[in-house]
Amino acid sequence: MITVLMLITAAGTLGWGFYRARPFGKLGLLAWLQSVVLMLPWLTFFGLFGLGVYLNAASVLFLLLASIVLYILLGRQLRAAAQENNSLSPPPSTSPSPLPSLLSDSSVPPTTAPSDPQPQATQPLAQAETSAAKPGAIQMPTEDLLAAKGIFGIDSFFATETIPYQTGAIFKGNLRGDPETSYQSLSAALRQRLGDRYRLFLVEGVEEKPVVVVLPSANDPKPSTLVQKVFALILALATLATCLEVAGLMQGFDFLSAPERYAEVLPISGGILAVLGIHEIGHRVLARRYQVKLSPPFFLPTWQIGSFGSLMRFESLLPNRTVLFDIAAAGPIAGGTLALGMLVVGLLLSHSGSFFQVPAEFLRSSILVGTLARSVLGPSIQAEIVDVHPLVIVGWLGLVITAINLMPAGQLDGGRIVQAIYGRRIAGRTTIATLIILGLAALVNPLSLYWAIVILFLQRDLERPALNELTEPSDSRAALGLLLLFMMAAILLPLTPSLAGRLGIGLGN
Repeated sequence: MITVLMLITAAGTLGWGFYRARPFGKLGLLAWLQSVVLMLPWLTFFGLFGLGVYLNAASVLFLLLASIVLYILLGRQLRAAAQENNSLSPPPSTSPSPLPSLLSDSSVPPTTAPSDPQPQATQPLAQAETSAAKPGAIQMPTEDLLAAKGIFGIDSFFATETIPYQTGAIFKGNLRGDPETSYQSLSAALRQRLGDRYRLFLVEGVEEKPVVVVLPSANDPKPSTLVQKVFALILALATLATCLEVAGLMQGFDFLSAPERYAEVLPISGGILAVLGIHEIGHRVLARRYQVKLSPPFFLPTWQIGSFGSLMRFESLLPNRTVLFDIAAAGPIAGGTLALGMLVVGLLLSHSGSFFQVPAEFLRSSILVGTLARSVLGPSIQAEIVDVHPLVIVGWLGLVITAINLMPAGQLDGGRIVQAIYGRRIAGRTTIATLIILGLAALVNPLSLYWAIVILFLQRDLERPALNELTEPSDSRAALGLLLLFMMAAILLPLTPSLAGRLGIGLGN
């Protein structure tokens, strides 16, 4: 049933995308075809999967490679068509209408004022132009505003309208040339005139046209407070305790009641903690590479699997969406690779008489785990109870932790990946869709409700816009992002009874 709903949703999304793409002509259709190419392998896999037809690893790999190649080729055509379109479009008039003065009442357009006069760091900058400064609120000093206006030109961004916003300003106009080149030119000019007191954002406005937003650097993300750091430490210690307890429960005893048996729980708990640690190291290695500061990790302890992963926030402004993608994807790639490696090695080491005996339902709980077990263990999975090496359990838990953080919602790693590739609008929709799916899944699994509550109250907001929000990540990153989301689904979705029967998992299948 879940697979059918996913296919219906995907088909509806493609149909809606085609409807939206038609008015944009060749550019819109090429962009739509890219989406189709990226989704086609997953639609094929899950469509056949829902019909009880299982594609082997070689077939899936072929579909992925073909999808990536076609996506890159379409991307080149799309960029060529965009450059041709820009070259044919007439240059803006050199005599624009006078910019409104911020000192007069007419400078404030008749739009709804923001509910909070203080700068909102999490408010989407692309929506900022719908709000004007409240009468009497602190506005950008006139001399700073005049200096900011002087950075624009016909070769970068031709400003045609100025709108006061909080303690900064929004400049609407026409973007000329490559977004990254224009951003670097404008940002350097602003820094030369006003030093480090302001930040320049190049984002998409509500009219789906580029706008420039200039805000004081005082609005930059703030470093974690001492209280937050202490809280992060407490959560880390609690996660250590839950991982030790989970390892003990798997071996049939309560570690908290028998701490002297610590040697027995160290291997399993150490594996879970290793996945969590490598995940965080992946984030921080890429963050250091891009000179981005991160908050301490706020681990989420749980008695079921040891931990649900961790939450962290950026303490620096991100230069572009590519940096957002790289940092967000680095953690799941690092932790997921380690967990997958442990799972495969554990399956290879499994034999009759292995340390753990798991019911067949364990192997049916995940498409990825079930198919890998069938490939490695062979006919032995037909038994009602299957003997497996402890690394199988550790690898499976690590993959679940990784997949949970890859859910495309809010400021989870998956939500950040979707925002980096597809932008804020799509990321907002996937967040809502994820919450709905988790709510439905909670009828069967209470853990889904727990995670939905975590997202709803802690991580539902999207990541703040990057300084250059217009430049998209490369085609290879987009393909990698789709692969990560596919792995998330393959880990969390269970095998259907028909496919489990075809694989021969458990007695009577």
